Amino acid sequence: MDARVIALVARKEVRDALRNRWFLLYAAGFALLAIALSQLSTGDSGTAGYAGFGRTAAGLVNLVLFVVPLMGLTLGAQSLAGERERGTLATLLAQPVTRTEVLLGKFGGLALALGAALLLGFGLAGAWVAARGGGVEAGAYAQVVAAAALLALATLSIGFLISSAARRTSTATAVALFVWLALVFAGDLGLMGSAMTMRMPVRTLLALTLLNPLEAYRIGGIAAITGGLDVLGPAGVYADRVLGASLVAVLVAVLVAWCVVPLTAAGVIFARRGIR
Repeated sequence: MDARVIALVARKEVRDALRNRWFLLYAAGFALLAIALSQLSTGDSGTAGYAGFGRTAAGLVNLVLFVVPLMGLTLGAQSLAGERERGTLATLLAQPVTRTEVLLGKFGGLALALGAALLLGFGLAGAWVAARGGGVEAGAYAQVVAAAALLALATLSIGFLISSAARRTSTATAVALFVWLALVFAGDLGLMGSAMTMRMPVRTLLALTLLNPLEAYRIGGIAAITGGLDVLGPAGVYADRVLGASLVAVLVAVLVAWCVVPLTAAGVIFARRGIR
């Protein structure tokens, strides 16, 4: 495996992302919504201290839960399937490159593009709060941004798994949107409704919550902002009591697993199937 080849493919993928209308729309929309949330959080006259930061960060966590997984899933789903449908994948694989190098290069390029979009949105939001006179707790804000980056990588990895198995871009995109809806609605609202209907034990509710990468990010973001999980109710109190200081490590492990496992599965499928 040649790192130079991976870097070349990654650069190509970044250039393609910058020409992708959907990616540019996602990035611009995320940045504008981040600024709008900052304005609503600080108010017309500004907010002193860390109150403005807390409200802005909480709003950004909810924004990330909806926008970032959609970005990662759809961009990842269109990557291999799009090149396969256009016929450019056959041309690329005819070069002296391996499929692993192509997969890692494409993943790395899209990861860089997603990271730039996140930094733009979070950077503008933080600058807006600071300019309005609100305090910005750099450590907590950095944790929220890092967790958002892990969530972006996790959903991008799932998107690549979808793309490796799909023959057409439309099919891959449709499956990605279905997975996005499933992850969103299987989150807080879905789990709480199931817990109430099925009288689910708190430990089972927590385990199911941690299996969802979106919920793992939400818990990590709330913990970074508030320093505790009391706002999540019994499940949050139980998580604090059982996991304690290891909570962050568990959440990071969950998100990293969602980054590695789907991408590995995508590599296996991509290596075994034909070009079409």
